[in-house]
Amino acid sequence: MINESQKYAIVTGGTKGIGKKIVQDLLKRKYYVYTNFSFDIKAAEKSRKDFLTISPHFEVLQADQSDIAKFNEFVIYCKSKITSLDCIVCNAGMTIRKPISQIANEEWEAVLNVVVNSHFYLIRDCIDIIPNNSRILFIGSSLGIYPHSISLPYGVGKAALHSLALNLIKVFEGTNTTVNVIAPGFVDTEWQTTKPVEIRNNIIRKTAVKRLATVGEISNAVMFCIDNAFVNGSIIEINGGYDFK
Repeated sequence: MINESQKYAIVTGGTKGIGKKIVQDLLKRKYYVYTNFSFDIKAAEKSRKDFLTISPHFEVLQADQSDIAKFNEFVIYCKSKITSLDCIVCNAGMTIRKPISQIANEEWEAVLNVVVNSHFYLIRDCIDIIPNNSRILFIGSSLGIYPHSISLPYGVGKAALHSLALNLIKVFEGTNTTVNVIAPGFVDTEWQTTKPVEIRNNIIRKTAVKRLATVGEISNAVMFCIDNAFVNGSIIEINGGYDFK
């Protein structure tokens, strides 16, 4: 039975890193949260246990966003459960670090599907259940603003995501629904721990605060945008003063 007073959210890629922290913070705010993961079942099970320490009001479902048909099943399921979607956080990402000559068609398309295409389809297909005064957030990236050829499809995908967000402003004009982008620099997540120490140290050296961001610092920015109804159409960089040159 649907609870009319309950607020509902979808967070993509919510079982690791930034996404997991966002889910935890939304649960603390009494949202019922739907989230998905691709392949890491062990991480998903751990997240379920961690979420339960905060609230039982969530579901974690497997849905690989590089497979649009599979992700569509996730969207259909969520819509079958709720009639109002108050918050969408488009967080899921994927990267490939290869020279341009070695990037296969299917690799390029997989990254674009995860980063931007699936998120457009999510908003398009949920447009009829997004009420006035809702919040739509995209987790973009500094790499969508500044050139970084090592992660070419990721950077292009994030730039497209930023543009999608800005173009959606007109779609939701007059509804008091806000659309914003949080564009982190380098964040201390699983993605960074797999990098060689010398690369991590080089990133930190270029950052004015001499460290990586925490997932909490990124989630705090998401919560700020949820709370502040006048923040709309913004790309908020959180990069610690990173100088990419």
